[in-house]
Amino acid sequence: MLVVMWPLQRWRPVEPITDRRAIRTDVLYTLIHRLGLFRVGLFFTAGPVIDQLFGWARVQGLDGIHLDSLMAPWWPGVTDTPWASFLLYLLVFDFVDYWIHRGQHGLNRWWALHAVHHSQRQMTMWSDNRNHLLDDMVRDLIIVVVARLIGVPPGQFIGLVVLTQMIESLSHANLRMSFGPVFERLLVGPRFHRVHHGIAIGHESRGPGSLGGCNYAVLFPVWDVLFGTADFRSAVQPTGIRDQLPEEGGRDYGQGFWSQQWLGLKRLLRP
Repeated sequence: MLVVMWPLQRWRPVEPITDRRAIRTDVLYTLIHRLGLFRVGLFFTAGPVIDQLFGWARVQGLDGIHLDSLMAPWWPGVTDTPWASFLLYLLVFDFVDYWIHRGQHGLNRWWALHAVHHSQRQMTMWSDNRNHLLDDMVRDLIIVVVARLIGVPPGQFIGLVVLTQMIESLSHANLRMSFGPVFERLLVGPRFHRVHHGIAIGHESRGPGSLGGCNYAVLFPVWDVLFGTADFRSAVQPTGIRDQLPEEGGRDYGQGFWSQQWLGLKRLLRP
């Protein structure tokens, strides 16, 4: 990631970096989140507890929704083909991530936490890592439960996490790059996702103070297209949150890791 994307950002940046302290904070988030430690750790630590719950559910006559059962009419034994099962799991996770993302933008208290991510005014390859710990915990617990529910093998789960994080880092990069009119609609890239971070575009649907936005997809824009939330505009947008602007009140979202976490908790309790 660093070897490829860092030179690309220096070669074709969308904007110059003027606040390197903010970027260093995002690098710290990377060490905590996007080395995969958070999600993989939850998979293996929360996994046994979740297994106990699923064991209890099976005793009650309930069972997981394994892909083999769902795909049996069209592709019997699909999980016996590693590449096919990997792609199917990837699609399922991305669909779930799309709706998680809509929840982060549509529910007041969840947005209070997710705003940490959107408060970065200078997007780089590290910006995807800038999340409130509780926000990440909720999201990752949902993903882990889904993984257990559909029977994702641990080895494939790690691969899914790594691939997703690489693409997310690319989509947040300070990189003036388009995938073209066709591929821009197949894979989330820097231009598509920058619109999602645009002030008063990606975090509002009906004007100042409203919740919502556009371009929620993490990997595949098809979900935004299907559910009417896609915005393929090409103009470069300034990023951040409307109420950060001086003329809108200049709300403080914190300058360092601990202040961002603390202010996020305060917004959660008093949104």
